[in-house]
Amino acid sequence: MSDSIKTVPVMTIGLDVGDTYCQVCVVDAAGEVVEEGRVRTTPAALQRRFGSAPSVRIALEVGQHSPWISRLLSESGHEVIVANARKLRLIYDNDRKNDRADAQYLARLARLDPRLLSPVEHRGIQTQRDMELLKVRDILVATRTRLINHVRGAVKVFGVRIPKCATGGFATKAGGHLPREELSAVRSLLDVIGSLTVTIRSHDKQIEQLCEQGYPHTQLLRQVTGVGPVTALRYVLTIEDPHRFRSSRSVGNYVGLTRRENRSGGHDPELRITKAGDRTLRRLLVQSAQYILGPFGPDTDLRRWGLVLAARGRKNAKKRAVVAVARKLAVLLHRLWVTGEVYEPLRAAVKSAGARVSAA
Repeated sequence: MSDSIKTVPVMTIGLDVGDTYCQVCVVDAAGEVVEEGRVRTTPAALQRRFGSAPSVRIALEVGQHSPWISRLLSESGHEVIVANARKLRLIYDNDRKNDRADAQYLARLARLDPRLLSPVEHRGIQTQRDMELLKVRDILVATRTRLINHVRGAVKVFGVRIPKCATGGFATKAGGHLPREELSAVRSLLDVIGSLTVTIRSHDKQIEQLCEQGYPHTQLLRQVTGVGPVTALRYVLTIEDPHRFRSSRSVGNYVGLTRRENRSGGHDPELRITKAGDRTLRRLLVQSAQYILGPFGPDTDLRRWGLVLAARGRKNAKKRAVVAVARKLAVLLHRLWVTGEVYEPLRAAVKSAGARVSAA
């Protein structure tokens, strides 16, 4: 336990951040409110309010503005605590929720024990810039998918059906199945879809280049078939520092792929996964797991283990197996990253076969 957590600060500030204004609540060492007010959510206004103020503990919720605000306040010499919004039930379950009350709760909890806020650490500024490339690509892919689905649905009204084809070639393939003039409005979408495809491919090249030049350790992760440059880069940028985890097993919980627990009175129901952490990384890991368990997945220890789970015949066994493989994949990728080992797809199988030979 650090000294800063042990010691009750002279002043603690709760900052409820809004898009236009931040509500400010200052409490003293005894927990009494000594000041309330608000300040504009701009760098200049926050710098004027806190830049020359004595060093204090400031708590704010994680959110859209929290990365730059936390950096600004830290550079001004303050102890900044970014609270995990998922853990703040005391605020969200309040029957009289408002900005003043939220700021006061943040200040009181930060004064008492910052660990109650389950503090999070924001990524570095360069990591955030590189992450934006992945986010933009994700938005472009989602937009293209929506447009393709719309085109497929719209033409069915006129008795036209577009055959299955690769997403990248949809604009060209679909163009040959829209002969009627009444579908001219739909045809205009094909130009947009084609343009999006070109842009996405350009982003893919940039991501590949970024992996090679900025994050060469992504090659360690890409040893696993089913993990491409997008998944590897998203994983590395999300984790950022692999040594922050005591063990690789902790990563499964960090990305929200471990199931919730509600043990009480001898009961331990099987609940859904927590879905904590980065939603996009979790989706990419699940997609990789689906490929590993799919018809084109190579023979590996991970695939064999997942197929055994899927064959148990329980309700939703295949879905549960995919999630389990995704969790195990997250652990494996962290292990490869930390150790720099060469990935052996059938390591456990070879070891087991050798043990049987020795026993014979």
